Amino acid sequence: MPGDTEDAGFDVLVAEGEEAPRTGTSQVAGWGRVFRRNRALWIGAVVALAALIGGLLVGTFVLAPASAGGKAPKPGLITAPVEFGPLSNDVTLRADVGYADAVDVTIDTSTVSGAAVVTGQVPAEGANLSSLSIALEVVGRPVIVLPGELPAYRSLRHGVSGPDVLQLKQALSAVGIDPGDMASNILDEDATAAIAQLYAQAGYPAPSPGEGVEESYRGAQESVRSAETALRSARRQLEAAAQTPDADQGALEDAVDAARSQLGSAENTAERARLQTLPYLPSSEVLFLTALPRRVDAVKAKRGSVLQGTAMTVSGATVRLTGSAAEADARLLKAGTTGTFSLPDGTAHTATITEVTNAPAAGGAGSPGGKGGTKPAAGGRWQVLFEPQPLTPEQVAALQGSNVRVSVAVGATEGDVLSVPLAALTAGPGGESRVQVVESDPREGDSAKTRTVVVKTGLAARGAVEVTAVEGKLEKGDLVVVGR
Repeated sequence: MPGDTEDAGFDVLVAEGEEAPRTGTSQVAGWGRVFRRNRALWIGAVVALAALIGGLLVGTFVLAPASAGGKAPKPGLITAPVEFGPLSNDVTLRADVGYADAVDVTIDTSTVSGAAVVTGQVPAEGANLSSLSIALEVVGRPVIVLPGELPAYRSLRHGVSGPDVLQLKQALSAVGIDPGDMASNILDEDATAAIAQLYAQAGYPAPSPGEGVEESYRGAQESVRSAETALRSARRQLEAAAQTPDADQGALEDAVDAARSQLGSAENTAERARLQTLPYLPSSEVLFLTALPRRVDAVKAKRGSVLQGTAMTVSGATVRLTGSAAEADARLLKAGTTGTFSLPDGTAHTATITEVTNAPAAGGAGSPGGKGGTKPAAGGRWQVLFEPQPLTPEQVAALQGSNVRVSVAVGATEGDVLSVPLAALTAGPGGESRVQVVESDPREGDSAKTRTVVVKTGLAARGAVEVTAVEGKLEKGDLVVVGR
């Protein structure tokens, strides 16, 4: 019956409905197992999906400021303040710090008998040699340092004359020893006495006069005594003959004259021998150097070695900066101009140009005796020498061997001036120079209130130019237009 059929169908549906929950539970359990096994993969997928959705939302609803306002704001004026202070145009160059006037020291050992063995007084590198210093000790004898330009080229004994004698007298006077007549170029007894005093101050005995000299002097003295005895004898004989009327006195008088002449000759010989015993200065025992004190840069002589060639290298004890500049820059520099460089602690220090030359820079050692000034050059790098203001020993030690940057003002204003960037200048209808001073907010752009000031320009340096107001008012801190 139809009703039965519907009931049966209902039963089937109910049965299927009862079975359905069991099937759904099984499927959920299966998906759970899949999720647990691939948890990292599913989490990554969810994060990526969230990021994608977030990006779409931001791109859709967030607007740029220009878009949000409908249009971008007008750009403002580009300004710079008017400066007040010194203005200078500088030449900058690098310079090596060293000691001035390096000299290779050689000792004349031609007067040394035998090997010229260095026996002591070897200076250490960095030591200073001043007047009366002992540069070396050779075969037990000192090499005494004295001020002078001429090298010792001969031994100076009594009676010699020449410019080296004048130099010795000047050197002795410089160390407080009286050499006698300073105007005479002859080495007299006063000068030899001064040489003896020189050795006494140096702490060494005066050099011996030489082999056989003392013996010759003693022999000459003995000859004088013999001649005196002979003269006395001849006189006695003449006096005795005078008591005898018939005696031949003429022959006796001749004998007295001969004895007197012999005595004079013996005395002259003895005097010459005595002068040979006076103190003298061997060429091997003196070192003349200019511009004392000098610093010992390198020592080649060693105690116990035979002195040959250069004994040491000395330089001036004065620090010097040796710089290198292009020809165009060098021609702007001249002796007497000052520059500045930084000490190791950052403090600015002043140095004065002493010489500008087209000689190649030698890293600290230069040609001595430069007069300064700019010499003609054919091109290339020029050498610029500086003498720094006095430095402490600690500063010298820190600077020695370093390379510093030196700035030299080749054009400078006289004191403080107003200056503006070069970009602030504009030309007026008559060719005059002008600047625009902003009196309102520069951010207002072309609507900002400005006024024009006619100026007179001066020194230009480092992108700025000196200005003086001719028409209008201009003060430190005013904002001038440099761009739009």
